[in-house]
This record gives sequence, structure tokens and C-alpha cells, in this order.
Amino acid sequence: MFNPFRSVLFASLLFVLPLAVCAEDEMTDSVLHDIVVTGTRTAVAEQAILPTVTTLTNTQLTQLERISVLPTLSELVPNVLVTQRGVMGYGVSGGAAGGISVRGMSSGTGQVMVLVDGHPQYQSIFGHSIADAYQTMVAERIEVVRGPSSLLYGSNAMGGVVNIITNQSKADGVRTDVSVGGGSYKSLQAEAHNSVRAGRFFSDVAVNYQRSDNHRDNMGFYQYGGLAKVGFDFSAHWSAWATFNMTHFAASNPGPTSAPLLDARQWINRGVVEAVADNHYAKTAGSVSVYHNFGRHKINDGHTADAAARDFLFRSKDALTGISIHQGFGLWRGNWTTVGFDYQNIHGECWNADINTNEPLNRKMEQNMHYPLDKNLTEVAGYVDMRQDIMPWWTVEAGVRYDHHSEAGGEWIPQGGFVFRPLSDADLKLSVGKGFRVPNLKEMYLYGIANPDLEPERLWNYELAWKHRPWNGQFTYGFNFFYLKADNLIASTMVQALGRAANYNTGETEHFGAEFEAAYRINSHWHLSTNHSFLHTQEAVLAAPEYKGYLGAQYRVAGFEANAGFQYLAGLCTNVQTEAKENVALLNIGLAYRVLPQLKLWARGENLLAQRCEINEGFPMPKATVMAGVHVTF
Repeated sequence: MFNPFRSVLFASLLFVLPLAVCAEDEMTDSVLHDIVVTGTRTAVAEQAILPTVTTLTNTQLTQLERISVLPTLSELVPNVLVTQRGVMGYGVSGGAAGGISVRGMSSGTGQVMVLVDGHPQYQSIFGHSIADAYQTMVAERIEVVRGPSSLLYGSNAMGGVVNIITNQSKADGVRTDVSVGGGSYKSLQAEAHNSVRAGRFFSDVAVNYQRSDNHRDNMGFYQYGGLAKVGFDFSAHWSAWATFNMTHFAASNPGPTSAPLLDARQWINRGVVEAVADNHYAKTAGSVSVYHNFGRHKINDGHTADAAARDFLFRSKDALTGISIHQGFGLWRGNWTTVGFDYQNIHGECWNADINTNEPLNRKMEQNMHYPLDKNLTEVAGYVDMRQDIMPWWTVEAGVRYDHHSEAGGEWIPQGGFVFRPLSDADLKLSVGKGFRVPNLKEMYLYGIANPDLEPERLWNYELAWKHRPWNGQFTYGFNFFYLKADNLIASTMVQALGRAANYNTGETEHFGAEFEAAYRINSHWHLSTNHSFLHTQEAVLAAPEYKGYLGAQYRVAGFEANAGFQYLAGLCTNVQTEAKENVALLNIGLAYRVLPQLKLWARGENLLAQRCEINEGFPMPKATVMAGVHVTF
């Protein structure tokens, strides 16, 4: 469909990009702040790029001694919410939590992508992320892009991306951190992290364990995992590393309070192996990486008290294997052009197995269902993104990706816009971009509503953003206004030509909203931060509150540290059919005291207002909970 705004913007971009030979002085180092990689594939100042990126540092992620990164993400990033159901554990399958909503787009449906070091992480059959696999111990920082990132990351980055960037030692020496704690509902957490840098060699090794009975019967959870990363700097320009990350967890689903479940258990193994070669020169930088993300799942969906126990388990295994190559070039003054290539093989296999013998059961329970399922799909893409300084205060950026999927066919993905810097410490951005999502294996091949002829979901996002960092960055604030229109959304509806309900490209929606965030480092003792977001959706959307606000304060003196955060959610939809909505107020406080340079005592309390609320309908959250422990560094 013709859109005059898009047409004028892209015509403008095509006109001004060739003016590179006339570009004036490049942006000086004095305006470089907040170096990020997720929005560009190569490290660059946030002030110079189009995407809206929020960076969470390791300090922010670890200050409350949380094992999972997701609660912190939900608090500190506007228009981002992660669903919860208990003290620990998100789980998978029916009744699961851990869905990441970004501006009303959800990771639960594959519309938001989680990355680890820029590589996609999701369950290949159902297309969603696995929340219990994302642990604080592996993260040096997290970068969150709000808005479509399909130009660089392809399908599933339709609504945004969460990039977990793993640790890499910078300074020579050995450091080991061990943290152990316990608290409400027999909850226990423990983690250890060791980092080494010896000249050109570096390594990071981490392990963790957590368990909880949680606050309802039949809701036990445990998880353990580990990461090993080993690398070598061959020169000032070339580095290489390999990473192995493995997580195992078991979770119980108690079911909604209106229909409790028995024996609903799941045992999940997720792993990642990757190898990366990275280069950095003055006029070019890039990397070549190979990655393999895999999982083994065993699930009992349980039964109600008046029903017979299941005699089978749902079994699945999946893998996402890929190659990613990208290289950036400074072709001329003020220019940076990135060229990239991605290849992915997506494998999914599932079957039912006897609960006692584990033997496969070849049951075809519904018509039009490819079951047992064993499928391989491929995705190949190439892209180019050009950023050009026209003047010291004006940058233009435009890019395009062509993505070809073995089942869904080809898709063109453009993105572009302008960055204006009226002040040396401020930027104004105007952008438009397209996002898309290829239907997953479940939607195409599983269950009676399967439809192998589905097309990708698509959206266009328009955004105006302002960010200012006065007083040498001691105070920062920014706001965003966005409008997105999605179409071709996949829904289950009656299809007359088929004579049955089926997954079909039928839906469309419009979202618009505003976001504000600010942080003020008053002095060496006090630091304040806040973020607020407003979201209007054409139709009710789960886990997408109409308003989300957060106010945080940190106080440090001598060896004492206190962190307090108050979050308020208004108009949180928990049921699309009834449009049931909740208002939620949450107060969390963390305290720490460093007894010795090597020993810290810590405690945290969550939901200290003892609110009885539901973020997932039928799964009331616990009232106030506490955890306390020790952190040792040597």
C-alpha cells in the first residue's frame, strides 16, 4: 500500500546519502557517549545511530543480587514488561510466565527476539524465548532496542531485541565472586563467577543454582547452569573466542486457581555453543561467528483432580544453527557502511512418549497435523546499512535487508531516518523501519489449526526521539513518541475455504505511545532514576500495560548501600477475551553492607507493599518476600 510519508522519507535518504563527498567535519569525539553494538553490529556511540537503545550495566543487573536478568529489565526499561507468576521460575508450556512485551509486541509469540552476543536464542518449534535460561552471571551488560530490528537481525526482531552481552575480562588479573542466599518459601540461590586476563588470554567461567517451593502447592522449581568462555587477542586488531553455556531447569505448573493441576511438570535443557573471530581497525571492523542454540524438552501438561493422569509425555528437541558475517567500512569521510550475511538452519522435532517406558507413541490426535514432527527450515539473508555525517550536527542513515525463508519466501526490510545534534550533548532522531516475523513450526505444522501456507507478520514503526545529557552526563533524560501499524498478523479463525478453524494471516493492529526516562547522579552518595511509558493499543494485548512507571533511588556511604524501586502498572490486561485489567504497585528494596573489602552482606525485599496481584491471570503473585545472603570476592 502506498504511504506518502515513507516514500518522502526514503526519497530524502537516497538524495542525501550521495552527498558524502561534501560532508563536513566528522562528529568529534567530544559528543561520543554510551557506546552500543546492538543497533549497528559494530561499537558506536548511541548518539550517532537511529535505534532507541537502553543499556543496563553489570552494576545495575547485580545490585539486588538477582539470579535472572529479567526482573531488572522489566523495571528499568520503559514500555518493557516481563510476566511473572512466583518467587522463582518462569517455566514453559501452559501457564508459563517470562514473556517479554515491548510496546505491545511479545516474545511469547516470537515478536521480540532475545540475543546472546548478537545471536538469536529461541525455541525453534514454538518460536518463543526461554526465560529461565537468561542469567545475570553471564551478562556484562544488556542492550534493549525498542522498535523493529529486523534490518540487522531478521525474523522475530519485529518488535525489538534484548541483547545479553557476555563477560569479557579487560584488565590483567584473576577475580572470583561467590554469592549465596536464601529466603521465603525455602528459596535458595547460589552463583560463582571467575574471570581471568593474562596478557592476550582471557576466560570467564560461571556456575549457578537456584530452587524454591514457591507460594502455591505443586509449584516447585529448580535450575542450575554454567558458562565457559575462552578467548585470545592475536593482535591489537584481531580477537577470537569460544563460549559454551548450558542451563537445566525443572518447573511445576500449579494451573490457574480456578482449575488447579496435578503432575504438571517440565524438564528443560538449553545450550549454546559459539565461536567468534572479531577484527577492529580504524577504517573497518567486523566479525565472523558460528553458533548453535539447542534444547531438549520433556513436558507433562498435568491433569485436574477429577481427571485421569496422563500416560504420556510431550517430548521435543530443537536447534538453531547459524553463521553470521558482517563488516563495516569507513568508505569516505563521515561514512560508515555495514554489509552483512546471515544463514540459519532451524530444526524442530517433537513426539509423544510413554510416561513409563519413554518409548515414542505415534499418535495422530487431530486432522491436518504433521505429528510426530521433524522439520528443517532454512533462512538466508543479506543486508547493507549506511550511516553518513552530512554536517557535524546532522547524520542520515538508511539500510535494507533481503531475507529468504525456505517456507515463507522472500521479504525486503528497509529502515532509515535522520539524527540531528543541535547541542554537543543532545540528539533528535526521526526514523521509520519495517519489522517482520516468519511463522513458526507450530503455526505451520502442529495441531488441527496448522497452516503451512502462512505468510510473515509485518509492521511499520515511526518514531521521534530526543535525548539530552547536560552537566557532562551527570543528568540524562530522553523521551520517545512512536506509532506502529502491524498487519498480516497470525490468528486462529474460521476459514470458509477449508471448512475449519485454522491459523490465518488476518489480523492487524495499531499501537502508539510515549516514553520518558531520566537519571541524575546528584553526588557520590545519591543516584536517582525514573522511567514512564504510555501505550495505546487498538485491541486488548496481554502484558502490555497502558501506563508503566518506575522511580528508583540509590544511596551509598562508606560500606553501606541501599537501593529502592517503586513500580506502578495501570491497565494491565490479563485476559484478552474479557479484557480484564489490573493495577499493580510494587515496592522492592535492597540493602548491602561491605564488612570487609572481600565480604559483603546483602538482603532484598520484593513486593513489600504485600500487593495481591496477578500478572498472569489465574496465577496470583506472592505477597512480600525476602532473600538475604553473602557475597565474597577474592
